[in-house]
Amino acid sequence: MAYQWDSSLETGYEQVDNQHKQLVAAVNKLMEASQNGEGDSAVMQTLDFLTGYTIKHFADEEKLQKQFNYPDYLNHKRIHDDFKVTVGNLTQRLIKEGPSPVLVNEASSAIGGWLLNHIKGDDFRMAAFIKAADTKRQ
Repeated sequence: MAYQWDSSLETGYEQVDNQHKQLVAAVNKLMEASQNGEGDSAVMQTLDFLTGYTIKHFADEEKLQKQFNYPDYLNHKRIHDDFKVTVGNLTQRLIKEGPSPVLVNEASSAIGGWLLNHIKGDDFRMAAFIKAADTKRQ
């Protein structure tokens, strides 16, 4: 099941939204690579991209939070850090066990589901605060 990007996932910050779109697309590509039998190396390359891009995205989001003194920054960062551990553990399982369709599906579901929930919850709260703070600055 592919994840669909739609307007209900938009935070209103173009950079954040564009990165979220890239992450959703990478999760979908991970599933497609496995389902299409593209081979272990294609699956692992996609997972590497997804892992690296997640780290970049979190760093960019956290920088934005610091810039606007987001009061829930430490909690949001902890959530990001916990998720990086989850992705790392899934990656290690895929390396150790091989990217079987079942394991890739488990990883894609865990990553994709977490991402959509995080966007609709934590990121929406962050974006609302930053929009209000940014408006006050102008």
